[in-house]
Amino acid sequence: MPPAALRQGAGRKAAPLLPMSRAEMDALGWDVCDIVLVTGDAYVDHPSFGMAIIGRLLEAQGFRVGIIAQPDWQSAEPFKALGRPRLFFGVTGGNMDSMVNRYTADRRLRHDDAYTPGGEGGARPDRCTIVYAQRCREAFKDVPIILGGIEASLRRIAHFDYWSEKVRRSILADAKADLLLYGNAERAVVEVARRLAAGEAPADLHAVRGVALFRRVPEHYTELHADDLDSADEGAARRPGDVVIRLPAYEQVEQDKEAYARASRVLHRESNPGNARPLVQRHGDRDLWLNPPPVPLTTEEMDSVYDLPYARAPHPSYGDAKIPAWDMIKFSVTIMRGCFGGCTFCSITEHEGRIIQNRSEISILREIEQIRDRTPGFTGVISDIGGPTANMYRMACKDPKIEAACRRLSCVFPDICPNLNTSHDDLIRLYRKVRETKGIKKVMVASGVRYDLAVQSPEYVQELVTHHVGGYLKIAPEHTERGPLDRMMKPGIGAYDRFKEMFDAAAKRAGKKYYLIPYFIAAHPGTTDEDMMNLALWLKKNRYRADQVQTFLPSPMATATAMYHTGVNPLRGVRHGGSEQVAVVRGLTQRRLHKAFLRYHDPENWPVLRAALKKMGRADLIGSLPHQLVPAGQPPGTGKGGQPGRRPGHQPGHQPGQKPGPRPGRRSGGRQRFTSKGVPFPDDK
Repeated sequence: MPPAALRQGAGRKAAPLLPMSRAEMDALGWDVCDIVLVTGDAYVDHPSFGMAIIGRLLEAQGFRVGIIAQPDWQSAEPFKALGRPRLFFGVTGGNMDSMVNRYTADRRLRHDDAYTPGGEGGARPDRCTIVYAQRCREAFKDVPIILGGIEASLRRIAHFDYWSEKVRRSILADAKADLLLYGNAERAVVEVARRLAAGEAPADLHAVRGVALFRRVPEHYTELHADDLDSADEGAARRPGDVVIRLPAYEQVEQDKEAYARASRVLHRESNPGNARPLVQRHGDRDLWLNPPPVPLTTEEMDSVYDLPYARAPHPSYGDAKIPAWDMIKFSVTIMRGCFGGCTFCSITEHEGRIIQNRSEISILREIEQIRDRTPGFTGVISDIGGPTANMYRMACKDPKIEAACRRLSCVFPDICPNLNTSHDDLIRLYRKVRETKGIKKVMVASGVRYDLAVQSPEYVQELVTHHVGGYLKIAPEHTERGPLDRMMKPGIGAYDRFKEMFDAAAKRAGKKYYLIPYFIAAHPGTTDEDMMNLALWLKKNRYRADQVQTFLPSPMATATAMYHTGVNPLRGVRHGGSEQVAVVRGLTQRRLHKAFLRYHDPENWPVLRAALKKMGRADLIGSLPHQLVPAGQPPGTGKGGQPGRRPGHQPGHQPGQKPGPRPGRRSGGRQRFTSKGVPFPDDK
């Protein structure tokens, strides 16, 4: 679809806000909505909220769009609030998977929700995309239901669900919806809306990129059988004509962990829009069909999406209630999408893709002026300018033909690809133009910096440190040991050391006292107890103390989740008798031990660490010498908390949207305190 397809439609004026009630529809002179979007998030009319983007984009094509945000799911009545939509219901769980949103990595219920007014938890059900779709069907049985958003995107095939510890069917089957749109779905949703408006049925839309639906494999297609686990081919052979790759069936991956790993490997291999082929996976007596991923948006298309007439504010029905996620991003600017890092624990590439999609300087500067002129409370500080990664703006393969043919899962692992343009010149120029904008006093970079790219540009590091860091910069080495790093597809700790050296030198030249805040993952697949012990020794040697640790959370469809569930490494060939095994950290006891190693300095953790070190044959690390990890003695009243990584009276863990504490400084004795997610806590009294 050409860029013009995403431009403003003719003949309809933009609504001040998309209506959430019949009264608002009446005020706009509407008797019916063409499309009703149902979301698990509060309605904030801003391009950082998915439903706002989709709603405004469809409005720009001339459709009347209403929003039902965080409805009471106990009955179908709230889903009738805007009447029967003429074309379809669009259903999403919101900006986060609802299970990730509601539960911690230890499966504890969160009591807050950054996307809800007042930050209160409980405003959405578990697996809310499924629940909402079922209620929409009850409300209006004959209206098509289309799923989208990250929850649907990451559950589009049979997937391991960490919270139930089982393999679930595609969310499309459980929700009983008509279509699923995955990834960045702007083009797809516009095409679907237009064709449904023209009288086509959802089943007719089987050729739209980024669409999943149930359909039979056409007779003229050649099937390549990735479901044959005795074959080393894995469905990778190239054939002329129309080809579809058959993944192991739901029933097969449910019972056979190697089949699950094979399905994960093939899915990720078929993720380049330039060469991906359709996939099909049997669910019972039906075939789930997945079209190739969407083609990335051009800069012109990205600009058209971000230039839509957003109100840039929460819906007024929320009154003065604070929406933490809105407070967090209202002074920030997204400049790009996607990530070519390919970290196996991350869901960005499965959702947004590996090809970077960039906005133009003009569009970015225009949004900054809107923040300055229209956002209450703006003091001249842009809180973040970035995206999934801070410093991939305008980076791409040097040769489009090579990019279209490439099947690598990462452009930077095990080393930076020689075909990758790593120039930071465009980003440096953008930073300077933003700083020159009238009324802008400071521009922060809060998105994660990819440090192995940053070291390729000393000028960028100097620019970043001199102008865009405010006391500390969070960075993500994730681990120090090669075993877990290889399973994460992350660079070695040497790349972090080089960046730290450049960062410290740049801070000294700028006359600043700035600090890096490294964060790490505990219990990632491929991590042994010895790996965590070595990481703890590295932390102590470098005088770091982690106040909050991040434990691996197996999110749906991630490669690392396949490792966690199967004990098999899908980064390598998967077949019966030929799969590489991966050490997996299971059970609360071992997961807490790994967390305890990250917080080796906490007296509450010393008993469990002493026991573990003795079992590992490393009792030599128990004592008070500088090279030893934990003391032999125990302070009175400690070590009985029962929850490694948490002290009695200690401030509970930071949740998304929670106001961060003060920035870190140096403790007495020169130890640097940090949190593994980059959010500092006050010093202990």
